[in-house]
Amino acid sequence: MIISEATGISREGLGWPYAPGLWSKEQVEAWKPVTQAVHDKGGKIIVQLWHMGRMVHSNVTGQQPVSSSPTTAPGQMHTYDGKQDAEQARALTKDDITRILGEYEVAARNAIEAGFDGVQIHAANGYLIDEFLRDSTNHRDDEYGGSPENRIRLLREVTERVIATIGVERTSVRLSPNGDTQGCIDSAPETVFVPAAKLLNDLGVSFLELREPGPNGTFGKTDQPKLHAEIRKVFKNPLVLNQDYTREEALETVADGTADAISFGRKFIANPDLPRRLEENLPIEKDDIKIWYSRGAEGYTDYPAYSD
Repeated sequence: MIISEATGISREGLGWPYAPGLWSKEQVEAWKPVTQAVHDKGGKIIVQLWHMGRMVHSNVTGQQPVSSSPTTAPGQMHTYDGKQDAEQARALTKDDITRILGEYEVAARNAIEAGFDGVQIHAANGYLIDEFLRDSTNHRDDEYGGSPENRIRLLREVTERVIATIGVERTSVRLSPNGDTQGCIDSAPETVFVPAAKLLNDLGVSFLELREPGPNGTFGKTDQPKLHAEIRKVFKNPLVLNQDYTREEALETVADGTADAISFGRKFIANPDLPRRLEENLPIEKDDIKIWYSRGAEGYTDYPAYSD
């Protein structure tokens, strides 16, 4: 099963230059050959629905970034004119939240029309939903801020809207319950993410994916403990773990019941035949980070499959 790259639900929420979206009919049509190609090979593909929150720049969207509260992301953003300093986000109003729920509904419906087998709600990595979940970025004093229950509210409402639109069996969620991600962190993550996982279990989402960095993570290093063991106690549907797994670690983690599956991201960049390499224990090639963001074949479709 393939989880697509993160895909914008709106122009406001898509601040990455040249990234894909799913809010227009033209985008739906452009995705159809992709999903058909996966199905022709016997695969499944779901789309990761994305609102980047404060991690956008007006150079790309033409709008001020938005978030749970008026905060500014650290560092610089990628734009059509190179990297530029992050801009302060404006806090979403309740009317904005209502509008965004509608945009998730449209994107989910468009995903099925485009041929996707389901969607994954991207609620991780310091983007909009994650900015509501964590207390470093959510400073609200209304029903979307303060207590963990309130900070989980947007995640619940988005998930309920997507389920109502395309069905619970086609709906999954991604969380990043520990560590700093793009300046987004929680002081007591177990008080937020374990209840969030319990909520998603009660809603019946098809699977939950967790990105969990450790003290030596490739992207993001943290001493905050991983929460998958506590989450496993409250989330009974398939649990998928992600972040820096080797083949051996993945096999062990699934075999001992810690998780039902492991997802791989960066290893697929340089290994288009990664499933075969993992199954047969073949060498895993390294990718070249300098060409991750090129727009042609280089760095995307020019890595070779394994050859004896």
